[in-house]
Amino acid sequence: MPESLATDLPQVRKIASEAYVFGFPMVDMYLTMYAFSVDKGGREYKGPFNSILNIARVFTPEDRAFVTPNSDTPYSFAGLDLRAEPIVISIPPMEDGRYFVFQLMDLYTFNFDYIGTRTTGNGGGNFLIAGPDWKGDAPAGITKVIRSETQMVNVVGRTQLFNPADLENVKAIQAQYKVQPLSAFLGKAPPPAAPSIDWPKPLMPKPMRTSLEFFDILAFLLPFAPTHPSEAELRASFESIGIIPGKHFDAATRTPEFRAALEAGMADGQKRIDDRREAQKGKMDTLFGTRAYLHNDYVARAVGAQMGIGANSRDEALYPILETDSSGKPLDGSKGRYTLRFAAGKFPPVNAFWSLTMYNLPDQLLVANPIDRYLINAPMLPDLTRDADGGLTIYIQKDSPGADREANWLPAPDGPFMLALRYYLPKPELLDGSWESPSVDLA
Repeated sequence: MPESLATDLPQVRKIASEAYVFGFPMVDMYLTMYAFSVDKGGREYKGPFNSILNIARVFTPEDRAFVTPNSDTPYSFAGLDLRAEPIVISIPPMEDGRYFVFQLMDLYTFNFDYIGTRTTGNGGGNFLIAGPDWKGDAPAGITKVIRSETQMVNVVGRTQLFNPADLENVKAIQAQYKVQPLSAFLGKAPPPAAPSIDWPKPLMPKPMRTSLEFFDILAFLLPFAPTHPSEAELRASFESIGIIPGKHFDAATRTPEFRAALEAGMADGQKRIDDRREAQKGKMDTLFGTRAYLHNDYVARAVGAQMGIGANSRDEALYPILETDSSGKPLDGSKGRYTLRFAAGKFPPVNAFWSLTMYNLPDQLLVANPIDRYLINAPMLPDLTRDADGGLTIYIQKDSPGADREANWLPAPDGPFMLALRYYLPKPELLDGSWESPSVDLA
């Protein structure tokens, strides 16, 4: 660390703010990656790197590894370590009417590519995922080569479940998903294994915003994410305050004044995130995508991580977030009963399906309730009660709205909550804003 920065504390604060905003999605992604692929004794463990775990059920309030999980599509998870060799993801053919997607997220949280109905079709194939250092050519049998900027990748697969009776069909599809090293795909001897990693314990969401351990975890992660040319100057500035790739960042060895500057920088960065989140007014669609789409907008990337890390890019799905009623007051199950209505002929224009999911605040997790219902979605329409004109009114409250309305009841917590609309494969009128989501009205 340059000696000059020991006394230029305003500059330390500024750089710490930039490092916090830049690094928050990475540190947050690490929490999920650690829970899924490293912490073998943890309840969220999905299996070792370069293997796949299929969850043959939808998510419930017991699933707490990441915020705003969907409960529409049984998940498939894979953490990829691309250091030694590429990984091949194999997908079986499936019927044209079933939506599926494998979302590929790098350590920055960029959705750098997709395998699925929209991008590769339902015909199946073998997809080679290569890290930044791989120089090989695609061997025979590979449908597509997909390159990641970072050595670690989180893969989230979603397979549409039409109704409870369809679960066995989803299980049969999931059983054919395969994740394996390229050498295994080719039937060849594997290359030398990558060096073992001494994984630090991740920060939980609340201390992630204030603890100076944040910078130590960021320094640990940076070697897995080679510097992009557009970020060389920024990454050099991080090193100037001691955030050096692969080196331990020990805040305890710094002066109290230096630590205070770092803490103030984190607070400044969080304020930038909070201000942008407020400006987003619940709209998440511009917060997720490729590096090219986000144009190095680090604040947007951090807001996306805090609002719903792992969300899809807008062409894949839109996620309007509803946090207030039509009068602008925060949604709170202890203070009111609400409705949301789709008018007749005004259901969401999608090529796959839509859903409305309940989450508590501030945790942003699914809400336990007496009927075990966490969402209302398009596949449920045959079982819902339609209005006289053919529209649909959804009753959103903590207590049952009565036997005659319970089919359309979305249970709320006894306190603050938010709602997430999901539009899978949105049509142009959703993407261009000419079709607007309905509001939540106080009943």
